[in-house]
Amino acid sequence: MVTLSNADKALKTFYLGVLADQLNVGVNPLLAKIGQTTADVWGKEVKKLAPYGINGGIGSGAENDNLPASAGNNYVQFTLALKNLFGKIELSDKAIRASQNSAGAFVNLLNAEMDGLLKASKFNFGRMLYGDGSGLVATTVTNTGSTYNQVTVDSIKGLVEGMTIDMYASNNTKDTTFSGARIVAIDRANKIVTLSVTAQSAYGSGYKIYVQGSKDNEITGLEAIFGTGTYLYGLTRADYAFLNPYKKTVQGTVSISAMQDAIDAVEENAGSKIDFIVASYEVRKQYVDFLAKNRTNVDYLTLDGGYKALAYSGI
Repeated sequence: MVTLSNADKALKTFYLGVLADQLNVGVNPLLAKIGQTTADVWGKEVKKLAPYGINGGIGSGAENDNLPASAGNNYVQFTLALKNLFGKIELSDKAIRASQNSAGAFVNLLNAEMDGLLKASKFNFGRMLYGDGSGLVATTVTNTGSTYNQVTVDSIKGLVEGMTIDMYASNNTKDTTFSGARIVAIDRANKIVTLSVTAQSAYGSGYKIYVQGSKDNEITGLEAIFGTGTYLYGLTRADYAFLNPYKKTVQGTVSISAMQDAIDAVEENAGSKIDFIVASYEVRKQYVDFLAKNRTNVDYLTLDGGYKALAYSGI
């Protein structure tokens, strides 16, 4: 007979390890490429001592000259607070009672809920990797409709049906009407989001949408690294030039020259070797179009985690 005790043991024994493995390597190619360790975790913070520049104890001289003065490595300490990604499933008493005499039915029910939770976790974790840590997924724009359970947003990339949201007004106060509502439908062509709650009037521009409870609680993603924030990893950007990554604006479509400029700049100025390139779907399509127009073969690579990717110059 299925009991709550049996269900609890099943979750811990059969699902916990699988979920952890899937979230560690199965979210997207970027996460699979990033090295993972617990060695730098100290209490509720991650602290990493990072060298920059080169050792200064080098100098040329004649055979009988004094040895150069020693000058050790330069270090800074990166500091970040640990972030949490929680998931919760709920099985109703009615569903449990209906399947208590059938282990197979209960397993199917549990599998369906866990698969849904894993899918949602992957989507949100993958989104965070490209975010700025604020948790912002969309901002409302002018609403020309008359339906009070809909909002028009600037981007639907981070939104998906079923998501539970929080909404904040432009003055950073939490909106009590739509916070806790779920996304029912998304008109992706017109960027209109239908919510499970109906307001008293139409919502205009300036409202910020977050995943429930996630405001300012997400990990430091690529948008934070390539952003213009005053601080990064606990350091002031203005004090350390290396905290400002290489950026170049390309007019029109992506070009091989622009890609190579970025690679050359990093290799020349930082002494680093580029071994991974991340691009949006639009940039990837432009790159494939470029190869097709120039009658160039499209090379593919198999990445960590079994992902397939386009290759540029062996990268």
